[in-house]
Amino acid sequence: MELMCVRSEGETRWVLSQDDGLYWIDGTPLGQWQRGAEVSSLAGVKFLPPCAPSKIIAVGVNYHDHADEMGSPSPEEPLFFLKPPSSILGHRESIIYPRQLTQRVEYEGELGLVIGRRGKRIPVEEALDYVLGYTCANDVTARDLQRRDGQWTRAKGFDTFCPLGPVVRTDVDPRELVISTRVNGELRQHAPTKGMTFSVEVLVSSISQVMTLEPGDVMLTGTPSGVGELSPGDVVEVEMEGIGTLANPVEMA
Repeated sequence: MELMCVRSEGETRWVLSQDDGLYWIDGTPLGQWQRGAEVSSLAGVKFLPPCAPSKIIAVGVNYHDHADEMGSPSPEEPLFFLKPPSSILGHRESIIYPRQLTQRVEYEGELGLVIGRRGKRIPVEEALDYVLGYTCANDVTARDLQRRDGQWTRAKGFDTFCPLGPVVRTDVDPRELVISTRVNGELRQHAPTKGMTFSVEVLVSSISQVMTLEPGDVMLTGTPSGVGELSPGDVVEVEMEGIGTLANPVEMA
């Protein structure tokens, strides 16, 4: 099934998509909920980010081909960092290019996942039980600041630098997906998730050894090769086979 968070008639509502139609959710998928009335149409609704995390944990250099293009060795254990919740952006909303602070903003199409229940020191073999579902993500990065700072907080942490959505899909195998990123319709990235250095199960388990994962937390699982520059006026799309397409225009601050 697919889960969506939308703004409709002034209210924030969750929508459930199943084979037999669209339905409002009474409650929240991160707690107690049940299927509600049928949704007649999503015309005119605003898609919101499909979660409100306490934290966003992103994984760096998790594809060998991306390590090669960045001139970095593949890490021997997962390399992770945090993006602030204020960086989250919904489907069709604008990535804001902070031109006064950076001259090089890049896209990084990624598989994102949403944690479904609280977990600490999770065994690898149980890791997927803690995942609510999967979504499209874009780890937008100010590449010049990343290189200049030597650490990644500023480069990764601008408002709007974490587009997510438009849906969370609960019934896909994260090892059998394909990432495609397009800029203005031109294909820039295309790679299977089985090319990850560290699998979703290993990432969830490894991160939970360090910090408690809470329902609604987001994990970005790394980007394959093909990252590149964005400019104001561009439209960047991240498509995950079996999940959907996340689209965001780029605007000048």
